[in-house]
Amino acid sequence: MVRPRMLRFLHREVRGLHEAAYVLAVFTLCAQVMALVRDRVFAHTFGVGETLDVFYAAFRIPDALYVILASCVSLFVLIPFFEEAERRGTAEVQKLLSDMFTFFSGALIVCAGVAFFFAPQLVTLLYGGFSAEMQEVLVPVVRVLLLQPLFLGVSNLCAAYVQVRGRFILYATAPILYNVGIVLGSLILYPHLGVVGLAWGVVLGAALHLSIQLPFIVREGIRLRVVWPNCRRVRSVVLLSLPRAATLSAQQVVLIVLVSLATYVTVGAVASFTFAWNLASVPLALIGVSYSVAAFPKLAKLHSNGERGAYRDLISTAAQQIIFWALPVTVLFVVLRAQIVRVLLGSGAFDWDATMMTGAVLAVLVLSLIAQGLVVLFVRACYAAGKTAVPFVLTAVSACVTITTAYWLLVAAAAGSLPLDSVAAIMRVSGVPGSELLLIAAAFSLGVTLNALLLLIYFEYSVGGIVRALAPTTTRSLIASFAAGTASYMTLQLVTLVLPQDTFLTVFAHGALAGAAGIGTWYVLLRLVQSPELNAALRTLRRHMNKTRIAATRGSIGES
Repeated sequence: MVRPRMLRFLHREVRGLHEAAYVLAVFTLCAQVMALVRDRVFAHTFGVGETLDVFYAAFRIPDALYVILASCVSLFVLIPFFEEAERRGTAEVQKLLSDMFTFFSGALIVCAGVAFFFAPQLVTLLYGGFSAEMQEVLVPVVRVLLLQPLFLGVSNLCAAYVQVRGRFILYATAPILYNVGIVLGSLILYPHLGVVGLAWGVVLGAALHLSIQLPFIVREGIRLRVVWPNCRRVRSVVLLSLPRAATLSAQQVVLIVLVSLATYVTVGAVASFTFAWNLASVPLALIGVSYSVAAFPKLAKLHSNGERGAYRDLISTAAQQIIFWALPVTVLFVVLRAQIVRVLLGSGAFDWDATMMTGAVLAVLVLSLIAQGLVVLFVRACYAAGKTAVPFVLTAVSACVTITTAYWLLVAAAAGSLPLDSVAAIMRVSGVPGSELLLIAAAFSLGVTLNALLLLIYFEYSVGGIVRALAPTTTRSLIASFAAGTASYMTLQLVTLVLPQDTFLTVFAHGALAGAAGIGTWYVLLRLVQSPELNAALRTLRRHMNKTRIAATRGSIGES
């Protein structure tokens, strides 16, 4: 019996670094589009005010719980265990999954139960900048959201096996459904349940995230069962995962502290910061995460086989691609920040003040895009080599720097010893409430850049040749990106003279024309110098299109 075409497509195996990275990038783009739809609905309906401040602040607690516990049974640690279990047969895969499922579910239920009971105290501790009324609304929202980590955690277990089998399309489809659930919550549940309805939408999205991956596991003859776990195996996985869990915990602590500090800035500050954070996460997911996820299985295999040279070369190749793509995106986001935010979010309750402040915060956050992408790659390269303690130590150092810097900058601004008005003028947000958010964003970018530099120094010392491999790519991309930014900025100024930014269409036209001028300049310059990175991208794209065309032709012949 022939499976439906959609099922064949979702379950198609993908191999090769560039092909896997581009497949992940395409589907990540779809997921990010859904995330932007979600944010557009939120911005239009609520603007930057108390409702979204409450929702986004509440979201941080269960999200941190999920990240910390899920990283204890991390898919990046589980993948080698799954590869070994798969060589022994389906029964071993079944045992491994059931062991991890039982351990994770039990641990999460205990931790979520504690968080449920102490939710009022957690809210008071973390979000003292909110009013008493907002804190009271926060508590039930947090309690509903505590269901989200269970669904996402089980889905994360399934994802490890899905990646081992090379089903990257299936893996990348889950986040799309997650955002679909959140959008449905905002459109259908919020009118009846208020902010709690938004929380139930998140739970629905997490359930959909699991529902797309679980059938593949079942089709492979594997069932998730509650068992008495193999303590030795669970201990092996958890001990290997602990440094990663600690690393991600440090990152979550940074984010929670930054959001907590934002509650003291002004009403709507949390929402504005989160909108900017979500927008900055789009290019990071498309570039840094896509290459890192695609490279990880090969990095693990190369290192385990003792192929140190190939391991180093793969890190260099992935890092080159991240720098190559991230540099022009960074420049264009900085130049076109207001147009990007206005087109994607600007309608309804989301006014021009919200647009300008969110755009300014976005620009500061995106300055560290390259650093964020390299951190994601280098951390996974460390995990592939079994060096899980290195990312934790370096992340802890950068986290301390981030938190200390953010606090010091806010104190200095409050005392008047920091020229905050000048900073606001440079970012064109003079007179807009909440300019302290720029300092919080700057502290984050500084911390993550330090983290990337420390990791780069570590790899240069341990495997060598990374900096030398990255230098030509960085130079070419930097020159082309600077030219692209200049062309985009000049085009924007010229268009402004003849076309005022007073409607959605004119703002879109400003951004589209300036963006096209920048991208065109970037492309022409790189073609003139025969950029190896651009040529490799074009070859991979043509090869993938040919494979898709051939597969479609064969499918048509088979159906006929």
